[in-house]
Amino acid sequence: MTKNVKITLVLLISLVLFGTLSAQFSPETDIVNIKIYKSFDKIHPGSQVKIAIKANIKNGWHINSVKPKEDFLIPTTIVLDSSSGLNFGKLKFPDSEDLKFDFSDTPLAVYQGNILIGAIITIPKNYELGKKKIKLSFGYQACNNVNCLPPYSVDTTFTLEIVDNKTQISEINSDIFSKLDLSYSQPAKVNNDSSIAGTLESSGLLLGLLFVFIGGLALNLTPCVYPLIPITIGYFGGQSEGRTGKLFVLGLFYVLGMALTYSVVGVITALSGAVFGALLQNPIVIIFIVLIFILLALSQFGVYQFKLPDKWVMKAGGAKGGVFGAFFMGLTMGIVAAPCIGPFVIGLVTYVAAKGDPFYGFWMFFTLAVGLGTPYLFLALFSGKIKSLPRAGLWMEAVEHIFGILLLGMALYFAGPLIPKEINHYVLPVFMFFAGIFLIFFDRNGNNIKIFKAFKILFSLLIIAVSVYMLWPAEKLEPDWVKFSEQKYEQSLQNHKKIIVDFYADWCIPCKELDAVTFADPRVVEISHSFTMFKVDMTKTMSDETEQIRKKFNIKGMPTILIIDSKGNEIKRLTGFINAEEFLKIVSSIK
Repeated sequence: MTKNVKITLVLLISLVLFGTLSAQFSPETDIVNIKIYKSFDKIHPGSQVKIAIKANIKNGWHINSVKPKEDFLIPTTIVLDSSSGLNFGKLKFPDSEDLKFDFSDTPLAVYQGNILIGAIITIPKNYELGKKKIKLSFGYQACNNVNCLPPYSVDTTFTLEIVDNKTQISEINSDIFSKLDLSYSQPAKVNNDSSIAGTLESSGLLLGLLFVFIGGLALNLTPCVYPLIPITIGYFGGQSEGRTGKLFVLGLFYVLGMALTYSVVGVITALSGAVFGALLQNPIVIIFIVLIFILLALSQFGVYQFKLPDKWVMKAGGAKGGVFGAFFMGLTMGIVAAPCIGPFVIGLVTYVAAKGDPFYGFWMFFTLAVGLGTPYLFLALFSGKIKSLPRAGLWMEAVEHIFGILLLGMALYFAGPLIPKEINHYVLPVFMFFAGIFLIFFDRNGNNIKIFKAFKILFSLLIIAVSVYMLWPAEKLEPDWVKFSEQKYEQSLQNHKKIIVDFYADWCIPCKELDAVTFADPRVVEISHSFTMFKVDMTKTMSDETEQIRKKFNIKGMPTILIIDSKGNEIKRLTGFINAEEFLKIVSSIK
């Protein structure tokens, strides 16, 4: 008896037996249970949504794979009800197992245990808006080690909510879809405050990269990148001396290091859904950055000479630290630049996430970071040339001390999340005050040059004045913020309250600017009384609580402000700093 004939006879006998017994006994219909997951809570017409089908196969049973090894075996199938007007554009089944059974001479391709099947549905552009119940049928034939049951189909329904393109949609179930190797055949239409996805999709790769490069240049106008200015001046002002060509090479490696870190962080963020800049809430990362600043500052005060091993230095071109030192410093500064979030970056993050192509995402973020870092290449040239000015003397030591103070100030700023909030408010201003006193009364270097002495005094008085202003007690105007909780938020929705939710982090410079300028404006405080004002602290981004909130509201970066009307609809999502006038125009029209 041939193998095929043997298997066929076993299957026919099994079907006859189970067909006969089914008249007397109910067949087993609970061998496979399925559950449906969606990648978005709402869908725009003309876009795509991922579907995950999780099938649990009863212990002791298996089902045939989607491509059985024998033609007469019944494969597993997944189909949508034709009345929905939808079809699967792509189906991704897991790899099958080749197992040997008593009724077969050779191993068969089967599924058993828990399996995850991915699919993509394209919503037609003219598809009717509203909630649609979609019927899905999961067809299979179950067998155990001895015999097989008749083919069976499990039917279930899931809901797709189709909304207009103005409605915000959010990614959900990212933990499920991270396990599936499933990419969109076109970018998902995720609504955001910019037209980044549309612009990139309508342009070619080269034009898209040019557009992103210009966007990176524009990021230098945001407060988030300001800390890079004193860091760059402090590093190259103390490390670089010599020919312009050598300074250019060092600056180039500094920018490349920054670009590499920025692009890697950006791609990981885009593909994982994590908050951009979340690294800066990790105590290990914070301590690492603070130590880098302190070590660099100590070298400016002459405690030691920042220099890599001589062999490395010679290979790198002879400069202090060489290209390796500049590249390593750039890698560190990439982490500092990571929180520079605005509508442009959030749009790019969302686009890359929808594209699902790590190679494409890497080059997009690398180009963005090169645009961001290009001005710092010229800043490095300028800073390095300070030490090649004529009449070198004690005044250069005074310049290094100023650079050292700037670096120590940055160390204290980035250490902020590790310092209790009650104390952190005073740490940086007190440091600035005593730094100004030190430069005026104790650091005598360069005082023999009148112009430089005048500059040093003016600089010192300026930082003393700023520190006094920061410490001066003043009545602070602010909205009546409510600490966010799921219960309070849901209660506000049920009571038809208008809601504003402000997501912030301690490491976020624009967040602090919003509090100091926009939310402190008397007109904003006045109109805030008609809203429930929630404040959400996202500093500890990787904690379970904040991670749940981030996924619930699809938060990509800080600051993010959600404005919700009395019907519970998200009317506007603001990212980055916004002044009081623009904020008032938006919230005054909310009903």
